[in-house]
Amino acid sequence: MSGNLMNSGTAISCPHGGRIAAVSSAPYGVRIDGLPALTASDLFTVSGCPHTVGGVPRPCTAVHWAPEPGGVLIDGSPVLLERTAALCLSAAQAPQGPPAAVQSARGVTCR
Repeated sequence: MSGNLMNSGTAISCPHGGRIAAVSSAPYGVRIDGLPALTASDLFTVSGCPHTVGGVPRPCTAVHWAPEPGGVLIDGSPVLLERTAALCLSAAQAPQGPPAAVQSARGVTCR
């Protein structure tokens, strides 16, 4: 699979416009544009999702990533690309739709 690698500075949003923040599990490993590369083992939380169902708030709260097998690994965890399959989830783990990621990665460095 090819595509731009994501780092902790990648702008990621839920399908309803909520902001997704990533906390890298390996903040001193591989870096992209000086920021930690994101992997499937990192923690992703959603804030500010306005989604409601029948007037009841059902905001996105988390993201589940599903990287293709056989890709690049960092410390045994698949790296995330802008096009990696994923679903945003509600607090009840109900699928809410795919997130959107926007970034132009320019360089990768290892430390």
